[in-house]
Amino acid sequence: MRALLVACLLLLALPARAVEPDEMLDDPALEARARALSQVVRCVVCQNESIDSSSAGIARDLRKLIRERLLAGDTDQQILDFLVARYGNFVLLEPPVEPATWLLWAAPPLVLLLGGIGVVVLLRRRRALAPPAELTAAERARLDDLLRGGEG
Repeated sequence: MRALLVACLLLLALPARAVEPDEMLDDPALEARARALSQVVRCVVCQNESIDSSSAGIARDLRKLIRERLLAGDTDQQILDFLVARYGNFVLLEPPVEPATWLLWAAPPLVLLLGGIGVVVLLRRRRALAPPAELTAAERARLDDLLRGGEG
C-alpha cells in the first residue's frame, strides 16, 4: 500500500515541467536559453500558462520551434519577434506597453481605484444614514414642552 502511495505521489510530480527529454538540446547554454524563452511565451491553448509548463500539443510545437530557431542561430529577440509576428502580442506572458495594450495594463489599477472610491462613497452614505445622536436632557425637556403646546 505504501509503495502505491509513493508511486502516485511521483506521478503527480511529473507534470511539473512539460519539456520532454526528446525536446532538449545537447548544448546546455542553448537549452538554458530555450527554457528561458519558453517561460515567457504563453501557451495559446492554456492561456495562463507558459509553454515551458504546458503539456498541450501546440506548446510542444512552440518549444520545438524555439529550439530549431536557436540552432539556426537566431537571437532571443528574433525568436520572440517571430512568435509575435505569427501569434500577436498575446503569445507573450507580459505583452509590451503600447496603445493596443494600455487597457490591459491599466485595468488592475483602475479597478483598485474604482473599488476604493466605491468604499469611500459607501462609508460616507452609511455615516449620513447613521441614527441621530441621543437627545440631551435639556433637549428632551424642550421637545416635551413643545409637544405639550408650550411656547418655550
